[in-house]
Amino acid sequence: MTDAPDAQTLLRTLFDRAVEVADPMQSLSAVLPPKPEGRVVVIGAGKASARMAEAVEAAWGPCEGLVITRYGYARACQGIEIVEAAHPVPDEAGLQATRRLMNYLEGLDADVFVLALISGGASALLVQPAGEISLAEKQAVNQALLASGAPIGQMNVVRKHLSRVKGGQLAAAAHPARMLALLISDVPGDDPALIGSGPTVGDVSTPADARTIVTQHAIDMSASVRAVLDGASSGVLSPDDPRLGKVENVIYAAPSQSMAAAAKIACDAGITTHILGDAIEGEARDVAAEHATQALTLQRSLAPGQSALLLSGGELTVTRRGDGVGGPNAEYALALAIALNGAPGIHAIACDTDGVDGAAEVAGALVGPDTLAQAARAGLNPAAALAQNDAHSFFETAGGQVVTGPTLTNVNDFRAIFIRAAQW
Repeated sequence: MTDAPDAQTLLRTLFDRAVEVADPMQSLSAVLPPKPEGRVVVIGAGKASARMAEAVEAAWGPCEGLVITRYGYARACQGIEIVEAAHPVPDEAGLQATRRLMNYLEGLDADVFVLALISGGASALLVQPAGEISLAEKQAVNQALLASGAPIGQMNVVRKHLSRVKGGQLAAAAHPARMLALLISDVPGDDPALIGSGPTVGDVSTPADARTIVTQHAIDMSASVRAVLDGASSGVLSPDDPRLGKVENVIYAAPSQSMAAAAKIACDAGITTHILGDAIEGEARDVAAEHATQALTLQRSLAPGQSALLLSGGELTVTRRGDGVGGPNAEYALALAIALNGAPGIHAIACDTDGVDGAAEVAGALVGPDTLAQAARAGLNPAAALAQNDAHSFFETAGGQVVTGPTLTNVNDFRAIFIRAAQW
């Protein structure tokens, strides 16, 4: 079987196209209105926010404003100040930048126009803890949530009620100014209240809801965290709060668009393409096992010479059991390779479109029929690596790592399984 280079080149082409379609320099201008008269302030946060700011100034010229992005994701802007901070666990730089951002918005007049640029990653980059919670306490909760296996919706409920900026509070700080929020979706279902924990969107959840989630996942609470979640209310705004009346939220880039662009390439090449969904959630290793079964079943239905593709997106999770280096995409890829057990003619890619899978500077991994054989030659035990959540280390040694560097966008996970008939 000599199809590996062609198959893996195809898969990488599909992933690169999915990223390209979501690049703000390619997509933002289509939804950006003409620059309003009067004072215009541009703010933002997220892994794509600096690129979004760059796209805004390409259309509008130099602007006033402040945007917070992940370390390594800054872009040179003409007037908008770009500040880098830590992700996925917040740091002091994020705390100070968020304080400056909120102060920037206070006291704006009704005739000011605020353009908010929000993408995935804003939850960690917008840091202003509620109550008496310290940065260290906020970091501890964030790390525990990331390791818990909790779905993104639950994590964001907790984040909102421990914050002075999420859950509509960023927009409230700018009231009575008019605000347009342009959002890149990195969440299953494209709910604007979940993107970056909804800094410009109200929420119906309560501190009690957040407390239930924390308890469900056995996350330790400091006295300050407990005090906030025991309160009858928090600063999170109701969706009908009048301070949100002058805010318009627009999702202009989403996983579905990137998946459709990748599917078109495959279909144009004569490959039968099945989209399993762009909002798949669940434990990475469990979803991988399910997808392996689907791939093997589909392969048995193919006539000689036929090929097919399974595409999926969403946000998978990992319940941390070991002390390895991994992320949900690499863990999915490793579990998929184990489940396929060297099945001929099946190759796959699983990557995060922001170029960062978990906390590692690795997008994800490619796997093929020879992945387990390569691992054996390198003295690796795939099952042991999976048990230790050590997928990145596994692929670094066995081969197959996908390293992109900052992609400057973020429409969440991208997974593709290419299948050729067993008797090719």
